[in-house]
Amino acid sequence: MSVLSRPYFHDEQAAFDFVESIIWPQGPVCPKCGGVERISKIAPNKATRVRYGLKKCGQCRSQFTVRMGTIFEESKLPMTKWLQAIFLMTASKKGVSAHQLHRTLEITYKTAWFLAHRIREAMRSGELAVPFGSGGGAVEVDETYIGRNPDNQPKEGKKFRTPNMNCVMTLVDRDTGASKCFVIDRFDAATVGAILSENISTEARLMTDEAPMYKFLSYPFADHGQVTHGRGEYVSRQDYTVHTQTVEGFYSIFKRGMKGVYQHCAKKHLHRYAAEFDFRYSHRIANGYDDTQRAVKALEGVVGKRLTYRSADERPQA
Repeated sequence: MSVLSRPYFHDEQAAFDFVESIIWPQGPVCPKCGGVERISKIAPNKATRVRYGLKKCGQCRSQFTVRMGTIFEESKLPMTKWLQAIFLMTASKKGVSAHQLHRTLEITYKTAWFLAHRIREAMRSGELAVPFGSGGGAVEVDETYIGRNPDNQPKEGKKFRTPNMNCVMTLVDRDTGASKCFVIDRFDAATVGAILSENISTEARLMTDEAPMYKFLSYPFADHGQVTHGRGEYVSRQDYTVHTQTVEGFYSIFKRGMKGVYQHCAKKHLHRYAAEFDFRYSHRIANGYDDTQRAVKALEGVVGKRLTYRSADERPQA
């Protein structure tokens, strides 16, 4: 038996029961009035087109399913295909393209594209529960450039350079093994300083490359280790704990996925792709999550993250 043989991947009622057990571990909750008592089930009936998972609240008399208030709301896709897509995206180390989902799930490309973006939205963690480096741990910080930045293209006759690309800044906590990416418009002291102060504990050990900006911004932290890549130094000879190899390892996966699987990504969507790679990296096997547990973790994040087709195609506000 394989993982994909499980009933909730093929039976619609089993799929609803599985999702309800994740989203409503204490029992159904009415999304309209918040009631938890006197909630009754309405049995599905194909003749009258009664939906799977339909329930009725005895307090406000409204009908609802577990889809309401989640990324599944207003979706006409069967729940079984949603669960298959979530498993494929969380189990694939470098991601799954919308064309691959379109072929595998036998849905249109437009549906697959929107489906994938809604799943990425569920993977976005938002603010950190605990700042990176709490307890004096090491936090590696680095930046990389990918794709073309439509807001900063070279003038006519000028060469295409790094500043004309999208900048992604990443923090990796060595102790927890978690990562967090930020798509930034400018790699300057104001932007970088705000990210460091908001996401890293002052007791942390900051690990960076030789960029002068980091030395200037490191004063609030307990320690700052730097390596000089320009001289071929990747691990400090004086202190072997000073390096940025962990975040470089994250970038190796991120870039292989973005260039080899997704191939092209507009800047307005890059924050969701970065969140997808953050999610899989932070919930990898080394951190105690297998493929099934990672898919369940993604399911836990579907609540309150409604994404419409129009908003998915809009650039996030700064």
